[in-house]
Amino acid sequence: MHAILLSRGPGTLCGFRPVRLSLLLARRCLATTTTKAHDPLRILFCGSDEFSIASLKALNAEHVSRPDRIASIDVVCRPGKRVGRGLKTIREVPIKAAATALSLPIHEIDTFRDWTPPVLPEGPINLIVAVSFGLFVPARIINGAKYGGLNVHPSLLPDFRGPAPLHHTLLHDRTKTGVTLQTLDLKHFDHGTILAQTPAPGFDIPNPASCSVQELLDLVAPKGADILVKGIQQGLFVPPLKDAGWRSSVRDGPLIHAAKIVPEDRHINWTMWTLHEIQRRHQVLGPLWGISVVANGKSSEEPVFQHRRVIFTEVEEVPLLKGCSKFSVVPGLPFVDGTHPIELDKGKGVYVFTRDQKLVRIHQMKVEGELNADALRAARKARMIGDRTLYSGDMGYTPFYKPLL
Repeated sequence: MHAILLSRGPGTLCGFRPVRLSLLLARRCLATTTTKAHDPLRILFCGSDEFSIASLKALNAEHVSRPDRIASIDVVCRPGKRVGRGLKTIREVPIKAAATALSLPIHEIDTFRDWTPPVLPEGPINLIVAVSFGLFVPARIINGAKYGGLNVHPSLLPDFRGPAPLHHTLLHDRTKTGVTLQTLDLKHFDHGTILAQTPAPGFDIPNPASCSVQELLDLVAPKGADILVKGIQQGLFVPPLKDAGWRSSVRDGPLIHAAKIVPEDRHINWTMWTLHEIQRRHQVLGPLWGISVVANGKSSEEPVFQHRRVIFTEVEEVPLLKGCSKFSVVPGLPFVDGTHPIELDKGKGVYVFTRDQKLVRIHQMKVEGELNADALRAARKARMIGDRTLYSGDMGYTPFYKPLL
């Protein structure tokens, strides 16, 4: 049926004339408000952290207000892990406390092998929702649910596929990001059909040069929860599915895999990383580390050298010192602005050059097996500093035994 608008004009019946809207326009308007019908949802929610907690709370609010839409929610999480001295403390995954507070049924599993979703009095689970879960939901579980599975991912897929999209978004100096609602793929993480996505070009990251992972998480978590609930309200998971992805790797730059963050990502590569890279990684990943050569045995004996890990807990860029530029040819070689033997009460510091010839002062560091301390005190105690002095005019500098590895 064609929609008709009446507008006043001369020479028309009773002063009005009919204006037809095109049938195509009417259909488009209808499509934007159409919700696909589906059975009341019995959801199996798989989650772990703050990002998934936001989605769980939003789903539960929808369940409470619209039980005809979401009939029930069961929560799957991984068991707590024993931590601390003697492994006497159990650290639970954060979502367990959130699910408990919402009085939702909880299932703790470390593998889907030999595990089957519960069958409720109203019927079996008919939708799987996995948000920042960590375990791959197998095809057996997804195919067993009438409506398959949904996932919320904090990036503009297919960019930053992988377990650490927030970290890599910041490490790659992105100024915009977004969230994506996709189906659960039967074979791979983050390869499902994109059902909804933040419109191009994404939303702004506040203060991108200094934004932390927690600040970015606080931004994307509610947006991820919102796109999930709206997707369920609209029935986007009901076939036939429509791919709403818009990002093109050709148009928008190469795709980046957001690999899991491992300790080696914080290991400074002095010969390759610029000061910007070092500062960015320190901000996003936390204190960085390197390997230093230390001398063992008594100071009166011929030293025996070994390698020990050093964590740099506080560093900053400083102006060049007079006559220290000779050290810039060996990035990663720490030195002290003083002559041997170094006196701790003279206000001397530990310095090192980066690849791009920027001078960094190390204020605090933790040598393996020792407590965090003033860098000069820590270096002296661990016997990292050599016994020879290099002079440049009226300035003397004492280098460490070897460059940091």
